[in-house]
Amino acid sequence: MNAEYEEAGRRWMAEAISLARRGAGRTSPNPLVGALVVGPDGKAAGRGWHERAGSSHAEVIALKEAGGLARGGTLYINLEPCAHRGKTPPCAPAVVEAGIARVVAALEDPDPRVAGKGFRILEGGGVAVETGLLAREAARLNEAFITSIEKGRPFVTLKMAMSLDGRIAAASGESRWITGEPARAWAHNFRDRVDAILVGVETLLKDDPLLTARPEGKAGKPLIRVVLDSRLRAPKEARALPPDRGVATIVVALAGGDSSRAVELEKVGAEIVFTEAGPGGRVALVPLLETLGDRGVRHLLVEGGGQVHGSFLRQGMADRVMAFIAPMIIGDDLAPGAVSGGL
Repeated sequence: MNAEYEEAGRRWMAEAISLARRGAGRTSPNPLVGALVVGPDGKAAGRGWHERAGSSHAEVIALKEAGGLARGGTLYINLEPCAHRGKTPPCAPAVVEAGIARVVAALEDPDPRVAGKGFRILEGGGVAVETGLLAREAARLNEAFITSIEKGRPFVTLKMAMSLDGRIAAASGESRWITGEPARAWAHNFRDRVDAILVGVETLLKDDPLLTARPEGKAGKPLIRVVLDSRLRAPKEARALPPDRGVATIVVALAGGDSSRAVELEKVGAEIVFTEAGPGGRVALVPLLETLGDRGVRHLLVEGGGQVHGSFLRQGMADRVMAFIAPMIIGDDLAPGAVSGGL
């Protein structure tokens, strides 16, 4: 294979990955997928990406746009074509029927319903299959999807805003605002790409946040909001408790908690989930994350205080940490830190 041919393949795959990224925040629990059909003449003939869960898949859109030019051509795609019927028909048979001669896929789909079955359908239909091109970039794009399949829990991102000396608030608890408007706008855009957001009850008590996604220039999607509240201290007046467009806030408490308080919170629309205690008598994270995974949460954003961040880190449940560091020094030993409780 000559260098020019290899470079063209990398360009096509990079474009497929870029197309996939356009669906960010809208396809969950499905993965991000982009597809590009290159005709026998070496020119792009069709492009597509999965726009939202339940809509047409990337391959089908690209093949439809390519029409007859797909016959004898190559399909570049960042993830193995699916082999199972969900809300839409399987894609691998459609690729065969379109007359595609070769499929270049960055990754095999880790979903047990696919996991190589799509490739076998293609090869059984006479389609040549190549894998591994830009695999690292493709894996990074779908890290939440892959983590949730392989570990049975959501991909967890811890987000914290802190001063240069690692403090997230003054000793009085005042934290608005350590970061500036650009950082807050970026954070809202990022919220719009995840499935759920989690805080501790102390954040609810001190800041009374909405915990919604308010991205620039468009309406944010409703998030599953989760509050860790071992002893059910959340005030029923908290702004984050009423459902957001039909999506209830989940308040997680320890089993045996005050049932009367639970009833009060349920009256404003919150869902109360009782769970077992973990290290230090706090909410056990493993069963909680498994429950969220069962509800289709692929990516969880944690915006808690130091205790919550510390719990996730100590229990090995954090996959990424994003730190916004403001050019200031709070300089108070009593001020809360970004991570507390010891690691």
